[in-house]
Amino acid sequence: MAKKKIMVFTGAGISTSAGIPDFRGPDGVWTKHPDQMQVYDIDAFLSDKEAREYSWRWQKESPVWNAKPGAAHYALVDLEKAGLLSLIATQNFDALHEKAGNSPDKIVNLHGTIGTSHCLKCHARYDTADIMARLDEEPDPHCHRRLPYSGNMPCNGLLKTDVVYFGEMLPEGAMERSIRAAQQADELWVVGSTLEVFPAASIVPAAAQAGTPITIMNMGRTQYDSLADRLIHDDIAVALPKLVEETIAANQQ
Repeated sequence: MAKKKIMVFTGAGISTSAGIPDFRGPDGVWTKHPDQMQVYDIDAFLSDKEAREYSWRWQKESPVWNAKPGAAHYALVDLEKAGLLSLIATQNFDALHEKAGNSPDKIVNLHGTIGTSHCLKCHARYDTADIMARLDEEPDPHCHRRLPYSGNMPCNGLLKTDVVYFGEMLPEGAMERSIRAAQQADELWVVGSTLEVFPAASIVPAAAQAGTPITIMNMGRTQYDSLADRLIHDDIAVALPKLVEETIAANQQ
């Protein structure tokens, strides 16, 4: 019997179960401190050194950077090991799916990731951890890569995390790959998303249109609950490991 292909679409709820406060909920970071949305404003970042320094410092000190994966993240690693996971498309940029151990080629970071950074001038890739480690010495990080075509001079371009800031496009091909996976999957699981942020939320109606059975696991209601074949309103840290365990067992029979 061919194994099921399950696509998982994750939102803030899977990370709040691991201790990261969400951004837009009633107790969300941006709900309580709307001024902090500036941290991820691309225009401010590009034009204002002070804004850049604040953005880097805020990100280093935020729970997003310091968080560790929870039981729900590790459950998705088990799903992958069982050969049942086709793709994780996530709205979260906390890199917790990678930290938990899911394969990077199984993850689409729709809103980017804080795990890596790049130079806005020469596009060199950096591990964010290396930049964070030197932030006290260099609070406004710049690229030190030497460019052979410029007489081996340092590039000196601005460094920025790979989080998608307000005013930036989503990563190229991310939505297309996610929608294709949702349409081709045997099941789509939505875990911890309010399904209010577009274009990411449009994955769900696209899957429904293709006839993919949908499970929505979220503490509150979503606008697409009517498209779901199964609704789960339990604690994600408990409910997702249980669902994964049951699914693996059913596919071993």
